[in-house]
Amino acid sequence: MGNTCSDWPTLLNMIRAVVFDVGECLVDETREYGAWADWLGVPRHTFAAMFGAVIAQGRDYRETFQVFRPGFDLYEEREKRAGAGQPEHFDDSDLYSDVRPSLAALRDAGLWVGIAGNQTVRAGGILRSLDLPADFIATSDDWGVSKPDPAFFSHVADAAPCPAEEILYVGDRLDNDIRPADKVGMKTALVRRGPWATIQWDEPDAVAVPTFRVHSLAELPELVASLSAEER
Repeated sequence: MGNTCSDWPTLLNMIRAVVFDVGECLVDETREYGAWADWLGVPRHTFAAMFGAVIAQGRDYRETFQVFRPGFDLYEEREKRAGAGQPEHFDDSDLYSDVRPSLAALRDAGLWVGIAGNQTVRAGGILRSLDLPADFIATSDDWGVSKPDPAFFSHVADAAPCPAEEILYVGDRLDNDIRPADKVGMKTALVRRGPWATIQWDEPDAVAVPTFRVHSLAELPELVASLSAEER
């Protein structure tokens, strides 16, 4: 059973909920993007290099697929992969090593923990099957709206048992996670891993906008407690 408002200690009255993005925040997507390179018949290092170039140019990552196959439709190709016995897949081995202990530590501290990212219904099912220490799991496909649309973050706020200003949203992308969550009044944490955070880390907004900048999710429990203590 998840934590309730009555469980929250006074110490944590500044941040009462922590919500995590999925890809490259909780899940290492190396295997999945490698599978896409194989599906396209492109060497994995070539696909990865183009992927990084597209991100560095501030373009939508989906344009990477267009380079190798013009007219590529990601959702359509996902269905084709599934039909060919190669559906999108991740499991416990694809979680970053700090995920379970960090989420558990936050819950043990009395915080409400959620997971919400731009993912398919199938990915949402996989996440729920992993029995993660979270009170809530939802995907963009569940809600019919994707980040960075403010409506996505409205759904996050509606799901959490506290107002937006008491939610910390954790993600690896300045464009999809940090800026839009900040605009709706949430606190934010930028975690440096995966291609987006590595490329965007030194951008002015990546320094100025996030409430926290971390290299590991393991840093969050202490940071949240410290910030909350300042508000006592």
